[in-house]
Amino acid sequence: MNKRIYEYTKIKDLKDMLKKSGKKYGNRVAYQIKKEDGSYKNITHKETRQMIDALGTALINMNLKGKRIAVISENRYEWEIAYLAIVCGTGIVVPLDKSLPENELKSLIKRSEVEAIFYSQKYEKILEKIKKQGIGKLKHLISMDLEKHTRGNYSEKELIKVGKKLIKQGNREFLDTKIDSEKMSIMLFTSGTTSASKIVALSHKNICSNLMDIASILNVNEKDIFLSFLPLHHVFECTVGFLFSLYKGAKTVFCDGIRHIPKNMKEYKVSVMASVPAIYERLFKIIRKQIEKEGKLDDILQKEEQYKNASMKEKKEIFKEIHELLGGNVKLMISGAASLEAGIEEKFRLLGLNLVQGYGLTETSPVVAIRNEPIL
Repeated sequence: MNKRIYEYTKIKDLKDMLKKSGKKYGNRVAYQIKKEDGSYKNITHKETRQMIDALGTALINMNLKGKRIAVISENRYEWEIAYLAIVCGTGIVVPLDKSLPENELKSLIKRSEVEAIFYSQKYEKILEKIKKQGIGKLKHLISMDLEKHTRGNYSEKELIKVGKKLIKQGNREFLDTKIDSEKMSIMLFTSGTTSASKIVALSHKNICSNLMDIASILNVNEKDIFLSFLPLHHVFECTVGFLFSLYKGAKTVFCDGIRHIPKNMKEYKVSVMASVPAIYERLFKIIRKQIEKEGKLDDILQKEEQYKNASMKEKKEIFKEIHELLGGNVKLMISGAASLEAGIEEKFRLLGLNLVQGYGLTETSPVVAIRNEPIL
């Protein structure tokens, strides 16, 4: 890659990324979590890194050093903490598709030779059944929801507490672990030309080179708010929506579901999101339906033609009411994983919504190319 537009922090591995970005953005909010009562819990970048270090220390204390460990759940910060605790000094992380049927889940657990799995409540019964059947090398189940170790299942929360105590007592095994940036650290399963899913092996170097390249093309910073919607096991969301946000010191919020995307964008004042074409097509229909309902469609269409050559900044003011439907803070939408219809991309741009299309493959960590239009 020859043409770099923006300055970026050089990183050699994900552990180095966490250290450097944590030093820069430690006091900023990394995650804003909506609680059951409707209030919000904020987790800073410093707290995030402390949890990663503690969990990694506890995992090594469980004799999981160098082992393969899977993660399966809905999008949530505990998934991300587990991923980084595994990959930054414990072993090899294996993100699993949360929509897999039992027979395929068994197959991947066996093929990947994982010895432990982080999971959310939804998957507890099926994983307990698989463990009881002695599938593969599976020994440990680690719940993201349990407050304490229960019925032979570990609690991620309790392991973090254990890890913090171990670190206070002088245990530095995870903290001092050196990363081989070219060694396989991430094992992914992706559909291919055969009936069985294919294994893709990625390294820290693969992911970090992608993070730096993206940062040199897109003007994303620590003031941005990312909406996490696509499944985290998918490398597009994992790299662009999760790791890139932490690298840039931004804030991540989690979507309540496909029907709630516009509401969540408005609620959290989302500025950046990475998604698939179908979501942007849906958003466009929602926008159009709303302006038709308000009897403003003809006026909007007239303005689109009249101001088609205006700058993105000017269009944001001209079509302010449309921007407000999505929270009024959107500056970048990234489309990937499938081809985006040119007409949809053009329509978003006419409204001053900066939608860019990227292309990539799981094997390329994943971004190969992305349109680098000016960002508001």
